[in-house]
Amino acid sequence: MTDLVTDDAGAAELLVPPGAELADAAEAASVFVPYPITRPLLVLSDTLAALLLAADLVAVIFSVVARVTFNAPVEWADDVARGLMVGSSFFGAASAMARHESLGIEYFVGRARPAVREAVDAVGWMLLTLMSVYVAWYTLSLGWMTTGQTTGSGLPLEWTFYPMGGGMVCMAAFAAETLLRRPARHIAEAAIILALIVCLYMAWATLLPDALPSSSAFMLAALVITLFGGLPIGFVLVLAALVYVVTEGSLPGVIVAQQMARGIDSFVMLAIPFFILVGYLMEANGMSIRLIEMLRRAIGGMRGGLNMVMVLSMVLFSGISGSKMADVAAVGSVLVPAAKRSKQHAGNAVALLSASAVMAETIPPCINLIILGFVANLSIGGLFMAGFLPAALMATCLIVASVIFGSKAGIVGEVATFAGKRGVMAGAMVSFGLIAMIFIGFKFGYATATEISAFAALYAILAGVVVFRELPMRVLMNCLVLAASRSGLVLFICAAAQSLAFTLTIQQIPHAMGLFMVQLAQTAGIGTFLLVSIAILIVMGSVLEGAAALILFGPLLVPVAAQIGIDPLQFGIVLVISMGIGLFAPPIGLGLLGACLIGNVALEETIKPIFCYLGLLLVCVFIIAFFPAISTTLPRAFGY
Repeated sequence: MTDLVTDDAGAAELLVPPGAELADAAEAASVFVPYPITRPLLVLSDTLAALLLAADLVAVIFSVVARVTFNAPVEWADDVARGLMVGSSFFGAASAMARHESLGIEYFVGRARPAVREAVDAVGWMLLTLMSVYVAWYTLSLGWMTTGQTTGSGLPLEWTFYPMGGGMVCMAAFAAETLLRRPARHIAEAAIILALIVCLYMAWATLLPDALPSSSAFMLAALVITLFGGLPIGFVLVLAALVYVVTEGSLPGVIVAQQMARGIDSFVMLAIPFFILVGYLMEANGMSIRLIEMLRRAIGGMRGGLNMVMVLSMVLFSGISGSKMADVAAVGSVLVPAAKRSKQHAGNAVALLSASAVMAETIPPCINLIILGFVANLSIGGLFMAGFLPAALMATCLIVASVIFGSKAGIVGEVATFAGKRGVMAGAMVSFGLIAMIFIGFKFGYATATEISAFAALYAILAGVVVFRELPMRVLMNCLVLAASRSGLVLFICAAAQSLAFTLTIQQIPHAMGLFMVQLAQTAGIGTFLLVSIAILIVMGSVLEGAAALILFGPLLVPVAAQIGIDPLQFGIVLVISMGIGLFAPPIGLGLLGACLIGNVALEETIKPIFCYLGLLLVCVFIIAFFPAISTTLPRAFGY
């Protein structure tokens, strides 16, 4: 949905750490300025999201230390950690909405006539306001209804719902404010359009009930229209579920809020905000730039050297932060300007940056691997092991292409704020310590993905405060705010997808799709099934935010693959890479648009090179899909 251009006087201050302001496209593009009436609410939302995330980090670390050091497991720690995550996610998502960072497909609406665009935008913000109020009301009602009930460890159950409801109240306020900024004529037009839709449905249901389309048809229509109308993806999924619940008539309204809470009430999902936090901390404390500078000094002057540095940097960063856009920002904000200064084609640099991000989708601890493991009931450790060799194959292909088609570029000035080979190497070794901690923890099973991510964040904090001395409290707080906001966006989509998945399950759509895909494999062969699955994820990855595509199609396709004899871990890797190709595919791939904003390069300049790189990666996907050993050798070697 389009942003409003406003005066920046008196804006609510969001203090951004060095480098972190480019951590996603929205932050690089614009800053939303709230009215005075909601400015304190935005500060409150930021603060609560950051403090809840910090408390969550402390709770997980305390639980691990108590278990390992004192052999005294903390029974309530998991429940507390999950509850804090729900609160932090919804307040973080509210802050993201206030700054207009929510992801939606604006490609089609952005090319419409101004009058149409304004009308669609006004309808969208009115829908956001109404949906936020609806979910907030029923979430707070759930809190009241569950008063006196407790979790398995004895904690009050309503502690989960009240913070979630508070976040939705903030969303409603921010959406309403944006709506009220528009001319009264646009607001009236939006109200009339929505009222006409409701009246038309009621008249149809009353006068011609036998000819009324099914609830499934209304749900599909709402999903398609709002998706391509630019509504944020999370709310597209919520609206589809709401339309089904309302038109079906027998389900209670509270079911949507209940399922949204269930969608992220998992200890496994905590790895997402923690790894995103690690990405922001690495940008703020100088770890990112030290790693990149070490690689640049080592091979940057070779033929295609800067391109090789870009690919290898993405390999390293995806193995640390798990946040795709944080990785792209950390690498792109340093190396794309370096490519421009060395007279290389900036569009090619951004295209390679995007292709490298696709390659790194299967390098642990990539968040999409964690999400797929959770929603498809796959071993996350097994997915992590399965991703190494496919990533190595794709990285090798990109590096070879970089050397063959690249040019030699000299070192064009230091990008770091420190000098000397010793300083670079010492800083890089501290950064490699974080990588070692993550991979040793996974390999030997010392802790879960969530616990490892928590200690990775603690390591990054200590490195910034004690070793580099580049992480003051003010910047640390900013990292927490940014991480809570970004992870809130991702987890809100996960929560919304659960509400839609519930309605799909009621309609037995997953079962029907599973039967269709099984019949496809039986009649046309397993190869056709793999090709169709790849095509589905590429297309849906381009029009949906990456996590949403996996959340919707992972639980549908993975069981079918297992039923017809395809290794689930191998198939999961194929899905993740295919989704990544779609995410960075022009013209509407959200990842590519973000990379262009970070590199300050027009989309048109990247079209030709990105198709070449994505074509190379598509060949790699086919190889990975039809040669299972590439993705199954390591998991079997490590007992998965």
